[in-house]
Amino acid sequence: MAGILGSGTISTKRERIAKLAREAPEMAFTSLAHHIDIEWLREAYRLTRKNGAPGVDGQTAADYEKHLEENLQSLLERTKSGTYRAPPVRRVHIPKGSGNGELRPIGIPAFEDKVLQRAVVMVLECIYEQDFWNCSYGFRPKRSAHQALKAFRDQMMAMRGGWVIELDIRKFFDTLSRSLLREILSQRVRDGVLTRLIGKWLNAGVMENGSIEYPEAGTPQGGVVSPLLANIYLHEVLDTWFEVEVKPCLNGQALLVRYADDAVIGFSLEEDARRVLAVLSKRFGKYGLTLHPEKTRLVPFRPPQNTERDGLQGSSEASQPGSFDLLGFTHYWAKSRRGYWVIKQKTAKGRFTRALKRLAEWCRQNRHRPVREQHQELSRKLRGHYGYYGITGNSGALECFRYEVLRVWRKWLGRRSQRRRQADYLYRLLEQVFPLPAIVVH
Repeated sequence: MAGILGSGTISTKRERIAKLAREAPEMAFTSLAHHIDIEWLREAYRLTRKNGAPGVDGQTAADYEKHLEENLQSLLERTKSGTYRAPPVRRVHIPKGSGNGELRPIGIPAFEDKVLQRAVVMVLECIYEQDFWNCSYGFRPKRSAHQALKAFRDQMMAMRGGWVIELDIRKFFDTLSRSLLREILSQRVRDGVLTRLIGKWLNAGVMENGSIEYPEAGTPQGGVVSPLLANIYLHEVLDTWFEVEVKPCLNGQALLVRYADDAVIGFSLEEDARRVLAVLSKRFGKYGLTLHPEKTRLVPFRPPQNTERDGLQGSSEASQPGSFDLLGFTHYWAKSRRGYWVIKQKTAKGRFTRALKRLAEWCRQNRHRPVREQHQELSRKLRGHYGYYGITGNSGALECFRYEVLRVWRKWLGRRSQRRRQADYLYRLLEQVFPLPAIVVH
């Protein structure tokens, strides 16, 4: 294998691995670790996020960079000799996107561990990007959540609606079977160095409140390698099963859109949707996963029943069809300006509430800072919100969000002074001198 792939620049190496994986889709790679050299680690370091929180050792990217070449050389030697020890990840909890107060555990690896994980991901991506189906969008090169949203909308519009299964995997990253993951990996990767590294990361343990735990299942959400491992697992569990075994047995059209562990399946016929829904739990249970019984549901997602067949035109008195959430957006049918029924997407209520609460808390904690500094930071945060939620048809939710942010900002600035005149002055100042950025739609 090494002789076939040869040497050269990183991009050339990756292209050769990808070409071989594409030409031999059934082959298992037994020699890959030799590609990880000092140049490969430098590129992995360059691609590693530098402003992330430190891991259990407290080392930051700036600390690591002070002796970068020595650190990378040491990392390479320990990796090749098998003496590298994966440190436990530091666990923190962040709010879930549902906005109901639930928390999601996130693992924060040490910075050097992130660099090595990135180097391994650079190798594995070359292989698995040739295998992954087009229905998968999460954490893949040159793919985004916006592309997933557009793919679903375009395909569902072409089907003129139908039925949608909203999938919710309960605690996916905590319950993923490590033994089954190793079996799935062995179908394509049998390089001893890489498989041992992945095993060390899976068994590294989790540190929380000063104590270390060693879970028997799952992979810490937040690690550099975790999203790729999740994609490899669900590629086998869901994507390949749906494309190869399910779709050929259906009577109507069907589509799958998956972003990491978030997925929806659309059908043109109700009978197909109910048949698939009936076997989904068994399919996921085979791989140690459980579907949430309440959040996994079948949604009738069609234009109102009394629509005309030509062009999906209908009357305003038509009953509204079902709606569902995907990637922070609520999907629903509504009239276009020309009077046609189309799929629209707006900011999900839970995401809207969570984002507003975060900004309100920031305004409360920073109300003492100069108004100009607050304006700059709030403007940056708003532009970030627009960058994700600023899609066609969502301008109403964006305008509402901007209005609520301005209201909250005014409220906390008004607390800085007991004098009414000062508060009125600040209100005029915000409107005339420090206006928040206008909404931006892609």
